[in-house]
Amino acid sequence: MGITENVAAIKERLEKAAPGRRVLLVAATKMNDADRVRQAIAAGVDACGENRVQELLEKHGQGAYTGRPLHFIGHLQKNKVRQIVGVADLIESADSRDLLRRIDARAGELGIIQDVLLEINIAGEESKSGMAPEDLPGILAYAAGLGAVRVRGLMSIPPICEEPGGNRPFFARMNELFVDIAAKKYDNVSMDFLSMGMSGDYEDAAAMGANIVRVGTAIFGARSRSA
Repeated sequence: MGITENVAAIKERLEKAAPGRRVLLVAATKMNDADRVRQAIAAGVDACGENRVQELLEKHGQGAYTGRPLHFIGHLQKNKVRQIVGVADLIESADSRDLLRRIDARAGELGIIQDVLLEINIAGEESKSGMAPEDLPGILAYAAGLGAVRVRGLMSIPPICEEPGGNRPFFARMNELFVDIAAKKYDNVSMDFLSMGMSGDYEDAAAMGANIVRVGTAIFGARSRSA
């Protein structure tokens, strides 16, 4: 199937996984050129997500994302903050006070409010970025005092799991954090988005409370080995 058919099939599965709830489909566009990104937009994805700063800037300059919000979904290095703030509509991978401070400073320079999600390393994997769940209250308190950053929710990338449904416990824990934070009503924090789930487990993520899923391979097909 092509991109158009793939997007339609994914949306149908999301409707079945989360009946009565809208789940935003973010096309993870890594290693796909501007034309393929435009095809995904025409097919009806809700937003585009890029992992790499250089690739994002190149395709942004080509007008690849026109018509849809742009999310930065990869690990954001501190020295790349100036290039991303004000370009990405939503930075999904804020994971430390220092990174939030730098985002806030750059957004303040630009006179904008930068929307972010806080990335949680829900399984405590050493190989992955993201804050520990127990660090979340302190970082939320810090974010509440920032003037040019707005926390819009949480993001997580659970472990790779070979068994169907194997990540459901991690998704459930993320949803618990999401609901708990929303109930506490921190200043400058709104739990609008819970971003979790990718090509292999987006249906489980949606069923367990996600309202953003980040899907690449299931839309565009398998990437080359060099990707």
